[in-house]
Amino acid sequence: MNDNYYRQQSGSVPIKTDRIFDSCSDKDCFSNLQVTLAEGELPAEINIVRSRAATVENVCVNVEPIPFNRGFYSIDITFTFGLEILGYETSRCTPTVFNGTAYASKNCILYGSESSVRTFRSTDDPDQPQEVNTTNLPTAIVSVLEPIALESRIGCSQDCGNDQDASQRSVFVTLGLFSVVELTRPVTVLVPTLDYTIPRKECNIDSDSPCEVFEKLRFPEDEFSPTALTDDSDCCCGSSDS
Repeated sequence: MNDNYYRQQSGSVPIKTDRIFDSCSDKDCFSNLQVTLAEGELPAEINIVRSRAATVENVCVNVEPIPFNRGFYSIDITFTFGLEILGYETSRCTPTVFNGTAYASKNCILYGSESSVRTFRSTDDPDQPQEVNTTNLPTAIVSVLEPIALESRIGCSQDCGNDQDASQRSVFVTLGLFSVVELTRPVTVLVPTLDYTIPRKECNIDSDSPCEVFEKLRFPEDEFSPTALTDDSDCCCGSSDS
């Protein structure tokens, strides 16, 4: 296939892009996640906790083919959450700020097609050995919003019964998370195109004086024209026949 073929395709050019073969969206509620505090143990005088901020600090994604289901892949996802915890004593209202980390995992199965092609690019480092990947796995992409802290509480890190010493007390949180998972592969496709164009809009000129910039603004006529009540407008007054 040569350039003449592409010229025969009116207004089309080949491009290399990532095609989404399958995707899913989830609304996960991760309950009772134990928080590892950067400061160490939770002080004994802290009796009430709440989450002030929660963020997704990292996402670890692993893709594995499913045996006897060609083209389908198991996607294991591990989220690392960063948390900012406010701790309160019952005797005062000023909170103590703690920083912590929590982890949660999920799994999904998506279709990612099959391919035995191995791709090498000119931008690859020739001094580094290329990883041999006989299965040619698709690429998993995970998009997330920042989590919502639904609950924060103090509990035992193990079955401590009624003997709750300081070393066994931990912070537990419940987080809500919206996510989208996609499986993609690089493909070559033909797309319709238009001629190249140069922008007609001029860039802003820094030398304009404030008055020259003001002169370019449209006069706000609508602001000086109050809207009149129309005849077909609903009236809140009641009418009665006399």
